[in-house]
Amino acid sequence: MLNLNIAIPQAFKVSHDQFQELTTVNRDLKLERTATGELIVMPPTGSDTGNRNLDIEGQLWLWNRQTKLGKAFNSSTGFHFANGADRSPDASWVKLERWEALTPQQREGFAPICPDFVVELRSRSDSMDTLRAKMEEYKQNGATLGWLIDRKNRKVEIYRQNQDVEILDNPVSLSGENLLLGFVLDLTDVW
Repeated sequence: MLNLNIAIPQAFKVSHDQFQELTTVNRDLKLERTATGELIVMPPTGSDTGNRNLDIEGQLWLWNRQTKLGKAFNSSTGFHFANGADRSPDASWVKLERWEALTPQQREGFAPICPDFVVELRSRSDSMDTLRAKMEEYKQNGATLGWLIDRKNRKVEIYRQNQDVEILDNPVSLSGENLLLGFVLDLTDVW
């Protein structure tokens, strides 16, 4: 694999179509695009964070496999939001009826949908301000429930539609509430 450093000019903007082309020919890069067209090159997570992301994804996948209430996605999945952004939450889930309303072609690319549920796990290099802005963007584009898990400070910020952010200190688990019925994320191995 070729190591690649990319310098992006400050005013450089990418359309959604250009972004899709760019991601198609650069599958080894993890990219996101803001609503204003700014390209974000995201470094790979460290091994420890990657392992903890997988634990979260695995718990969500197992619950969804048992309930079949929707579709679960890992951190490699991109979504195209109504505001124009292309984002890849660390873990996400879409209600089955919303997913099935998409055409097969829409499901192939960056699905034009915001997940109903999103998780962001703060890695060592992540800025909380950037992650909080991302969580608000998820809400503004239709996410019903979102968890921002801050391992460094052992806190979880819970984002819900039409509610203030709830902050939990060192929780042992998180409930999927009325959206993900019966889902409980065990945080034991995430901390």
